[in-house]
Amino acid sequence: MSTRGRGLHGQVLDALGPAITAGEYPPGSVLRTDELAQRFEVSRSVMREAVRVLESMHLVESRRRVGVTVRPKAEWNVYDPQVIRWRLAGADRPHQLRSLTVLRSALEPVAAGLAARHATAGQCAELTECAPGMVATSRGHQLEAYLVHDVAFHRVILNASGNEMFARLGDVVAEVLAGRTHHEIMFEDPDLAAVTLHVQVAEAVREGDAVRAEQLTREITVGALQELDILAP
Repeated sequence: MSTRGRGLHGQVLDALGPAITAGEYPPGSVLRTDELAQRFEVSRSVMREAVRVLESMHLVESRRRVGVTVRPKAEWNVYDPQVIRWRLAGADRPHQLRSLTVLRSALEPVAAGLAARHATAGQCAELTECAPGMVATSRGHQLEAYLVHDVAFHRVILNASGNEMFARLGDVVAEVLAGRTHHEIMFEDPDLAAVTLHVQVAEAVREGDAVRAEQLTREITVGALQELDILAP
């Protein structure tokens, strides 16, 4: 969920979160809440609420008599959708996109194979709706409309796997797909071969063909990595 529209502490997060993830405040930096409150022209209670959110993401920790300290990157909750969004908005975008796409390539093929074994009739119907939607919006520079169907497709695959750990990664995958679109790490129109592969994955899941579903999804993720080689080397 975007921090926008969540009041003053959301506005503070929109400024402070990206600054931390971009390295403007290196690990070990001490942030004084009183100084930050003055800088952002908010009350101390608003600043404390913003800090609590950053603490929940493991970006910072509060210490009495010390202040708010930026934690090492290795301790950040890198699966938090907001942290992903902030990192994709910064100079670390190519590395972040590649890291997340490698994660997808390791998990999504397995999830697709499981989905072919465990998907309900309702989930198969959802995939059947998503795939034609991707085809219909894959031409004519309709990337935002395509994104809606693409995200929905991958969420269904992860949920249909029957594995709650995979299902919880739906927001992570959604942020990767959205980041590619919003930061123009996409061709003007999606690759037709990739669109066709999604249609075939839906068919394989519906037919209960786990081997084919896994293989086709692996082809999708390999293609996504190859796109990054071209668009975000």
